[in-house]
Amino acid sequence: MSGTGVDIDPTDRKILQIIQDNGRLSNAEIAEKVSLSPSPCWKRLRRLESEGVIRGYQATLDRRLLGFGVVAFVNISLDNHTEKTCRAFEAGVLAMPEVISCHNTTGAHDYLLQIIAEDFDSYSEFVLNRLRTIPGVKEMLSTLSMRELKSSLKLPIK
Repeated sequence: MSGTGVDIDPTDRKILQIIQDNGRLSNAEIAEKVSLSPSPCWKRLRRLESEGVIRGYQATLDRRLLGFGVVAFVNISLDNHTEKTCRAFEAGVLAMPEVISCHNTTGAHDYLLQIIAEDFDSYSEFVLNRLRTIPGVKEMLSTLSMRELKSSLKLPIK
């Protein structure tokens, strides 16, 4: 992969594709799928982990079955862009488990958040009593998702 500073060959790419599809496969199963013996496959996995390419392993959960019926995307504008204000905002957002994604953006707004909530009332309570109270928040623009067509953390590794 170019521009990453990490040397990833076609076998590494195949390993990454495989574990994105099923992170519970054993090393032996992965090795078989990429035509390696287990020891070299294990070494590749450990190298990819130590270089930070593989940041962790987790299960993909169904938010609706767990009671999170609302997904909102919130554009945030700060009242100033001092380091102190930005750090305080980022620290506040990082401490909120309802915020499942946060991006510092270009354009009309400073941040884009993805937030989940049980229902509209709990979303409203979260925005009014927690998100809005972070120091430096000047403006918020919420967009509620009506229907989720695609949600994936899989990267298009080629």
